[in-house]
Amino acid sequence: MGKTIEELALSKEHEVVLKIDVSNESEFNQENLQKADVAIEFTTPESAVANLKKCFDYGVPVVCGSTGWLEYWNEITGYCQQKNGTFFYASNFSIGVNIFFELNKRLAELMKDRQEYDVRIEEIHHTQKKDAPSGTGITLAEGVLQNLGTKSKWVLGEASNDNELSIISKRIDPAPGTHIVTYASIIDDIEIKHTAHSRKGFAAGALAAASFIKNRNGVFNMNDLLKQQIG
Repeated sequence: MGKTIEELALSKEHEVVLKIDVSNESEFNQENLQKADVAIEFTTPESAVANLKKCFDYGVPVVCGSTGWLEYWNEITGYCQQKNGTFFYASNFSIGVNIFFELNKRLAELMKDRQEYDVRIEEIHHTQKKDAPSGTGITLAEGVLQNLGTKSKWVLGEASNDNELSIISKRIDPAPGTHIVTYASIIDDIEIKHTAHSRKGFAAGALAAASFIKNRNGVFNMNDLLKQQIG
């Protein structure tokens, strides 16, 4: 993702003033970070929380696409507000995926009284994807749970009872990302599916988010960005 974001940023005449990976972590300091208008954080669940706090400490707005750390969500958003910082988070920055999220919610509403159907989610990513299920898979699951009413929680793998929503995670190369929500009955299946053909859609969304939060304070998400674009 970092390479794709850099390539697209440069093509749009943005300047990349700092790149951090495991080989140059010592350069992730206040002097270097404050050269940037916005930081874009796509790393791992293990490093994301510390990276975000450092950005807030140094007063740099940050866009985050790392997943797998959301048990610290309240801590991070509270820390951001304490520092009067700026934070934009999305489990998926693709505009198409965020439209897919809304379709998923609407379909769950329509299926609320259709007890003959059972729902499950399948997601496929490349083998370097660290977390399972993906953040996108979890967001889809939350959309179903909030609007369907017949499931009480999601589980990774096959469900053991009717109240559980199954998320099947597969790791196959090459696969930028495929997500499928299926309502199955003995009569027929209803399925919605999103397939990413490259990482460019995610990178474009991350750059749009970076432009959106410049000169703003607070905690934002893709709904805020899409409302601005629609308006």
